[in-house]
Amino acid sequence: MNRVILCMAFVAGISSLQAQVRIGGRTINLKKVEEAAKDVVSTVSLSDEDVAALCRETVEWMDANNPIADETSEYGARLARLTANMKEANNIPLNFKVYDVDDVNAFACGDGSIRIFSALMDLMEDDELVAVIGHEIGHIAGTDTKDAIRTAYMSSAAIHAVGAASNAVYALSETQLKDLVQSFVGAQFSQKQEYAADDYGFNISIAHGFGPYAMANALDKLVDLSQSSRASAVRKMFASHPDSEKRAERIRKKADSYAK
Repeated sequence: MNRVILCMAFVAGISSLQAQVRIGGRTINLKKVEEAAKDVVSTVSLSDEDVAALCRETVEWMDANNPIADETSEYGARLARLTANMKEANNIPLNFKVYDVDDVNAFACGDGSIRIFSALMDLMEDDELVAVIGHEIGHIAGTDTKDAIRTAYMSSAAIHAVGAASNAVYALSETQLKDLVQSFVGAQFSQKQEYAADDYGFNISIAHGFGPYAMANALDKLVDLSQSSRASAVRKMFASHPDSEKRAERIRKKADSYAK
């Protein structure tokens, strides 16, 4: 059986008004998750070992359900080049892959896996892409993933389905897994977590020889995309985090101070 999907989206902000969302080529009903989540009252305790195990199974499932661009492809070679010196975060080894899909997105898992979508690579210049990757690494370094998986597990229909009465981490069916994915993707990180991850991306850009405005420019592009009539619904959802413009303004001021 599959277990929990855990992914940290660069901009998590799917509106609760959306009826469905597609993850890994599958359609998940949001309303079902929200209704089931109301019945969850138990506290779930996940150890670091639990998180690591769940993340490993998560990445295997996601990799199996998305086309991967290998290192001989243009996307794979570019990502390998840009991440060649990004080895670990908080002693967690990092690994990178490209999903060759149309959605503009990126996510990180607590086991050190970072997945970049090819459409995001098309949108970003190298410095901006490094900033986004740095943002994802920041979520791993900041251990945001542990909080996220606990929240997703507690609030999902999956935990309701297994009773929500034990601290044990259950093996989940495919249907339960889909519900849990939606619960996590619909969650938002705190402003503190997002700012810290943006700062991490800012610092990685500088450390890799790029200018200080990469993070701000990447966020500006996502805000512009969300406002474009040409953007697909999925792309709009990706860039619709209510703090996106504030984050861009904040990190641009940081860049201005650095550049002085």
